[in-house]
Order: sequence, then C-alpha cells, then structure tokens
Amino acid sequence: MSERDVTVVFAHGAWADGSSWSKVIALLVAQGVKSVAAPLPLTSLADDAAALDRTLERIEGPVVLAGHAYAGAVIAATRKQNVQALVYVAALAPAEGETVADVFYRTAPHPDAPALAPDSHGLIWLPDQAFATAFAQHATADEATWLAAVQRPISVACIGVKAARPLWMDRPSWYLVAEEDRMINPDTQRFMAARMNAKVVSHPVDHTPSVTAPQAVADIVADAVRSVAGN
Repeated sequence: MSERDVTVVFAHGAWADGSSWSKVIALLVAQGVKSVAAPLPLTSLADDAAALDRTLERIEGPVVLAGHAYAGAVIAATRKQNVQALVYVAALAPAEGETVADVFYRTAPHPDAPALAPDSHGLIWLPDQAFATAFAQHATADEATWLAAVQRPISVACIGVKAARPLWMDRPSWYLVAEEDRMINPDTQRFMAARMNAKVVSHPVDHTPSVTAPQAVADIVADAVRSVAGN
C-alpha cells in the first residue's frame, strides 16, 4: 500500500473550525497525502461523532484520524472500520466512563486560562482576548484575530457525557504533547498519552500548533500515515 492510498481526516476542537487545519493540510497535500477537514457542529458528543461518521462514509480506503483538543473524544467515538490510526494533537482522551470535563479539569487551570461558563443557550464561547493569551499565544496578532473571528462555540452537552469504550483501545495512536499549552495541562496530556500507549512526540508549542507550528503537526500525522501504509 502507498501513502497516497491513505486519507487523513482532521477533526477540529472547541472554538475552532476546519480552517484551523489549513496549514497542516497544505503541508500534507504537498507530500501527496489526501486530507479532509470534517465539519463538527459542537452541539453534543453524539452529534459530533455522527458528523464525523458522515465524513468517513465518503472516503474509500484506510483513514488516519487526527483530532485537536475536544475532538480527541470525538475521534475515539467512531466505529468506522476504515479508521486505522488516531493522532491526538494536544487532545482530550477520556477513558470509558469518563467525560471530557473530567479530563479537562483533571488539574488546576493555567493562570492565563480564561474562565469558562455557558451562555443562556448552553453554549460556551471563548473570550476574544483568550485566543492571544491562552488558546494560541504563539500566534501572530493577525492569526489570533482570525481565530477569534471564526470561533465556533461548544455546547455543554459535549463535555458532560460519559465516554463509551474509546477507539484508542483498539487502534494504534500518536500523541503530540504541547509543552506550553495553557488550555490543557501538559501533565494531563502526558497522563492520557501514557495510558493510551501512544507514540508520543513532545514540542514547546501552544495549544493550537496546527496554526502556530504546523510542521510539527504535519510530521506526526505523516508518521501515522507511513505506519498505516506499511512504510
């Protein structure tokens, strides 16, 4: 099998959309790797898993799934047989019976992490200034402005549901630990990666390296693609 036979499907996390993967996609496409960004509604974990499945149904051949932040729970919820590997990018990986909130709040928040609370619609928005101070502190001013402008709020229904048996228990996984993450404690990331028995790569990057360090993300995804292709 060739690496060109493998498709990478990206799942965005809270307060982001598919455009957050655009730099990584460009790097992979330049290497001949097919890439797709799945649109997630962020309305509930079940809704997001269903949306991801709809994207996977459109793809023939083996898939590497890559998820950022909250989407770590989403990529672990699929049962599609064409998914051959999982890549976690500073992502949450609740075990069976845990919620997203359980792992997100496992340790005390970073001093620069924003206070989060739902609005009257049950949606959690990230304060605009938090994109430059916590979500992607290594981003340029223009990038932080863009991230804030396109943010998608996440529903509280996404973070309080107990996970079923996660797919990472049955598929090989990779984990990019963001050492300078101010949203998800790097110690929590290492804890999750260890119990997943993931192949770990650690970099001095912020919470959103797909924007601020895309080559590091492209490299770990490409490693998973090579493994699936048997190279």
